[in-house]
Amino acid sequence: MAARTAGGGGGGVVEWISTAARLGLAVVWAWAGLAKISDPAVAAQAVRAYRILPEGLVKPVGYGLPFLELALALLLLIGLGVRIAAVVSVLLLLAFVAGIASAWARGISIDCGCFGGGGAVDKSQTQYGQEILRDCGFLLLAGWLVARPRSRFSVDGWLAA
Repeated sequence: MAARTAGGGGGGVVEWISTAARLGLAVVWAWAGLAKISDPAVAAQAVRAYRILPEGLVKPVGYGLPFLELALALLLLIGLGVRIAAVVSVLLLLAFVAGIASAWARGISIDCGCFGGGGAVDKSQTQYGQEILRDCGFLLLAGWLVARPRSRFSVDGWLAA
C-alpha cells in the first residue's frame, strides 16, 4: 500500500493540478484584496460606479469586499476548506461577471475596480470583454477546485491523513 504524503495523499497529477489551481486563485484573491484594502473609499466608489446596489449597501460591500477576498486567499493558500472557498469564489466571480456584463449592456463606461481603482472612465478605456474572459478563466480554476478540492501541501490533506 502506498504511503500518503503530508498534505494530500497519493492522487498524482490531479492533486498537482488542484494545487496549482488553489495557489493561483489564492494569488488572484490576495492581489485583488490588497489592492483595495488600503483605500476602502475608492473600493466603495468602484462598487457605486456599477449602479446596481442601493446606496445603503455600497459602503458595506466596498469596505467588506477586500476582507472577503483576503480571507479566500488565506484559506486557499493554506488549503483549509478548499471546496467551500472555491464555492464562494465561484459565486463571487459570477457576481463580478454579471456586474461587468450589466455595466457593458447599459453603456456605463467604468473600470471594473477588480484590482484597485475603479469608477468612471472614458468609453475608449473600457475593457469589458477582456475582464469577463479573465474572470471566466478564474471561474474555471474555482470550478476545478469545487470538483477536485484535494491538493498537495494543504491543511485539508493533513487533517484527512
